[in-house]
Amino acid sequence: MQAVIKPVDQSAAVPEPAPDAGFTPAYWDEACRHLAKRDRVMKKLIPKFGEARLQSRGDAFTTLARSIVGQQISVKAAQSVWDRFVALIDGPSNRLAPAAVLGLDTPTLRTAGLSARKAEYLTDLARHFESGAVHVPLWQQMDDEAIIDELVAIRGIGRWTAEMFLIFHLMRPNVLPLDDLGLIKGISQSYFSGEPVSRAEAREVGEAWAPFRSVATWYIWRSLDPLPVDY
Repeated sequence: MQAVIKPVDQSAAVPEPAPDAGFTPAYWDEACRHLAKRDRVMKKLIPKFGEARLQSRGDAFTTLARSIVGQQISVKAAQSVWDRFVALIDGPSNRLAPAAVLGLDTPTLRTAGLSARKAEYLTDLARHFESGAVHVPLWQQMDDEAIIDELVAIRGIGRWTAEMFLIFHLMRPNVLPLDDLGLIKGISQSYFSGEPVSRAEAREVGEAWAPFRSVATWYIWRSLDPLPVDY
C-alpha cells in the first residue's frame, strides 16, 4: 500500500532527527514555559520534577517489540520474558534486527515464555518492517494519524500502543492518549478533585495544552508516579 504522507504541522513540532537512546526533545523547555503560562495545574506540577525529561529508548522495531512482549503482564515479568527472547537472537538487545526474529519459528519463540499469540505478533511485526510495509524512513515527514494507521495494521498493536510510540520513540509533542487510564486518572485528580472524568472532559482539558499535549501528559503521569515512564 502506498503511504499517504501528510506534512507535520511545523507550528506544533520541532523537526526531529531519528531518535537515539537517551535523546531528549529539543522543544521540552519551550513546552514547559508554554504550559506553565496557560495552565494553573501545570504551573504547579512542572517545577516538582526538576530536570527530569522524556527520553527515547532508541530503535523503532525494538521499541514496538518490547511493547508487544509487555502486554497484559507485569513489568517484572515482561523484563524476564524480554531477556529470554533477546537471548535467542545473536545481536544487541537494544537494536533487534527484524530478519533475526523472522529466523525463529513459533516453538522457539515460545521457549522464551511468549504466548503463541505474542509469538505471532512479533513475527508479524518483523514481517512488516522487513518488507517495507511500514515506511520508517518517511515517518519524520508523516503526521501522527498517518503513522498510527500504519502501526495499527500490525497484529498486536492498537491505537494506545501507537500513541505511546509517537510519544516515547518519535517524540511527537502534541499527542493526547485518551485511552490511557493513567492520563484519565491524573486529570481526574488534578482538575476534578477526584471526580470521574469522561473522555470529552479530558479532551477539553487537553485542548488547553496544545501544541504540547504530550509534555503535559508526561507530567500528569508524573503526578501519579514520580518515576519516569518508559516504553
